[in-house]
Amino acid sequence: MENNYKKAKFRAERLRRLIGYHRRLYHTFDSPEISDHTFDSLKNELEEIENRFPEIAGENSPTQTVGAEPLKEFPKAKHEYRMLSFNDAFSENEMEGWLERFDNYLKPTYNSELSTYHFYCELKIDGLAIELIYENGTLKQGSTRGDGFIGEDVTQNIKTIADIPQELTRLGKWEIPEKLIVRGEVFMTKRDLDQLNGVLERQGNKIYANPRNLAAGSLRQLDSKITAKRSLKSFQYDVLGDLPKDIKTHEDKHKYLAAFGFLVNEHNRVRKSLKEVFEFRDYWEKHRHELEYEIDGIVVIINSNQVFDRGGVVGKASRAAIAYKFSPSEATTILKGVKVQVGRTGNLTPVAMLEPVELTGIKIQHATLHNFDQIKNLDLRIGDTVIVSRAGDVIPQITGVVKELRSGKEKKIETPKTCPIDGAPVRQDGLILRCSNTSCVARLRRGLNHFVSRAAFNMEGLGHKILDRFIDEGWIQDASDIFGLKKEEISRLERFGEKSAENLVLEIENKKTISLERFIYALGIFHVGEETARVLAKQVLEPSTRNLRARGQRVRIFNLGRFFKDISLEELQEINDIGPKVAQSIHDWFRDKKNMELLKKLELAGVRLAISDQSSAKNKGKLSGKMF
Repeated sequence: MENNYKKAKFRAERLRRLIGYHRRLYHTFDSPEISDHTFDSLKNELEEIENRFPEIAGENSPTQTVGAEPLKEFPKAKHEYRMLSFNDAFSENEMEGWLERFDNYLKPTYNSELSTYHFYCELKIDGLAIELIYENGTLKQGSTRGDGFIGEDVTQNIKTIADIPQELTRLGKWEIPEKLIVRGEVFMTKRDLDQLNGVLERQGNKIYANPRNLAAGSLRQLDSKITAKRSLKSFQYDVLGDLPKDIKTHEDKHKYLAAFGFLVNEHNRVRKSLKEVFEFRDYWEKHRHELEYEIDGIVVIINSNQVFDRGGVVGKASRAAIAYKFSPSEATTILKGVKVQVGRTGNLTPVAMLEPVELTGIKIQHATLHNFDQIKNLDLRIGDTVIVSRAGDVIPQITGVVKELRSGKEKKIETPKTCPIDGAPVRQDGLILRCSNTSCVARLRRGLNHFVSRAAFNMEGLGHKILDRFIDEGWIQDASDIFGLKKEEISRLERFGEKSAENLVLEIENKKTISLERFIYALGIFHVGEETARVLAKQVLEPSTRNLRARGQRVRIFNLGRFFKDISLEELQEINDIGPKVAQSIHDWFRDKKNMELLKKLELAGVRLAISDQSSAKNKGKLSGKMF
């Protein structure tokens, strides 16, 4: 237990320094070095440690403070009411936990039920928080959040933003108050970011990574004329002070702001249950790209002002509000180990084994490392804190290492000299390490999975687990053995009945006839994907077999092999869309005795090629006139 405490304390100290450094870059200098998702991930880890060991936490921890100190170039602006931040939630479970904690906090003094809460949901715009102070309807001061207590006085720059009224106009039933404190967000549209970055790049100046950085940098210009040219926008979302008695909800506050000419976000909504909140958040996660500005989640606020005020503050945030973030596409986690996989062509691919982390709604435990050169380039070590990214449905990958969090106990990752499956020596092929044994069982397993895949023979019901069982039984040594599987043998296996065995054998029998391009793809020739297989079928083989087919003769698989064996490397390179590497792979494959033997065995097993009679393509160059 004491050892765990020491590790946690050491880790927390490193995290505080690192978070403080990146927070200053983000809030004070508008020049972040890491993504928001990575920053959130580091901050969440620190919060988890401090929750497990409360004695480690202190009042100066980044989990208890807001923003960063204001820039010295601007006059200081003290906030009458502290400008708070939000705690974050990333899942429905975390949202339910937040509401339960809030309800438990209120129960001793307030008769509340979870079902009675209504929520005001706002789009969480990726911008810069501001405070506006009006006296008798006139804008007197505009400031940034700073550290929450003291911000920067940027009044002159604020006045250049068209969305922010310098004089209030009474548009509703309420009188303009003597003093009004308004909170809002300054932001820039994605289109304006692209246009301005284009100008900056042509001028040889620094460009901005995202609209938030540019908006913050523009608002902090010492020359207001520059700010005025930046097309900044602003929504207002809160109002403080002595409000009319009929302002009972946060929704009412927005109506109040609109009544004085402030711009409020038209997409914000009241929701009557957490279920409706989840639906609101999910909708905007799917549709956020339709907006002209960036959002990274929604802000969920207890709608009743009375209940909100009773919740008070914990650390840097109100108990009665929370930022419900969209699923991150990037996060930090710990690299536990590296497993080496052997592919169908013998490629050795390192796969990262990770502490589980959630990305885009999926729990991630593995990530691709592509090759061992990437490990060297990243200086990656076992035990490192790594940045993992996943965009859309792309396979997760490690994109960076947080070296500042190293403890000194991390272990270097050695490049293997032998195959992890059969111990055969590996050879270097460019950036790729490859097992030198063409009969490696790992290559066989991967190759067979490729052979029966949807784009190849498309054998439904013959997945990798079943193939592995058949290999382990000794029934399959190469792809041709698939067509000799016996119903009687399969039905005796555990979890296989007579009917399922019969269906599988029938499926295999029905797939013996295959199109030319699918067959070429199924062979698993290195560098030959679906498109290259189609090119070989349509541009080379179909025209070359026309005379044979015109005589009513069948194109035999073994003859296909002999045809390619007789084509020189130079001739292969003349085929459209066939580059030198692909040509070399095709050339080598058809000169391998084992591969030619496989083609003969597939022919004997009853595999037949279905060739289109509608091809009008003709062989060109040195391949013209080559016939079966």
